[in-house]
Amino acid sequence: MTRFLSILALVALPTLSYAHGDGSADGDTHDMMSGDHMMMDDAEMGDHAHMGAGEDMPAHDDHMMPDEAHADGQMPGMQAAGAITEPGQSAFAAIQEIVAHLLADPDTDWNRVDIEALRQHLIDMNNVTLHAKVSESDIEGGARFEATSDDPAVTASIRAMVPAHVATMNGIRGWEMRAEEIPGGSALTVTGADAQKIRALGFIGILTVGAHHQPHHLAMAKGEMTQGH
Repeated sequence: MTRFLSILALVALPTLSYAHGDGSADGDTHDMMSGDHMMMDDAEMGDHAHMGAGEDMPAHDDHMMPDEAHADGQMPGMQAAGAITEPGQSAFAAIQEIVAHLLADPDTDWNRVDIEALRQHLIDMNNVTLHAKVSESDIEGGARFEATSDDPAVTASIRAMVPAHVATMNGIRGWEMRAEEIPGGSALTVTGADAQKIRALGFIGILTVGAHHQPHHLAMAKGEMTQGH
């Protein structure tokens, strides 16, 4: 009987201790579990042990972008896809190129810059290139091109570009050029030693010869031209 009571007292002792608010038995168990949990946390959080109190946890590495990635003005993620060069519209691209040149030139006189004049000129170029109706007739030593339109805006563009092109490029490659106003537009006559080449290039091909448009566009944007095509 005495042995039974002794065993019963040993079994009941932890329960009595908890009932009196000691909680040491459960506390020890919780401490051991906490220790295991802390060991796991230490393993997982080792990379962040250097952070001070109150600092935010860093984002996942694959979402982090260093400040240098924005230094060139590109949107995040563009580098991974390779160089993106197409601005989407040719007139916009021409203006963008000129603006970049002006911004990079410390001698740019911003009191004279006129980007709107360049935009209006590009509208003329678009009208003549895409919307003019062109008829061609062979003449001795070359060709005569008549560019016309029923749209007054396109007619105005033709009459702005054709005479200005002749004034700028007459004599290039030994070709003689003449401009003449006709109903609905302008006529361009071109003659020279290589008549077949003139005929093969046609109206719009002749307008491109000389690659003078790029410096012309820059001069126009810089406000260095009072008129021109």
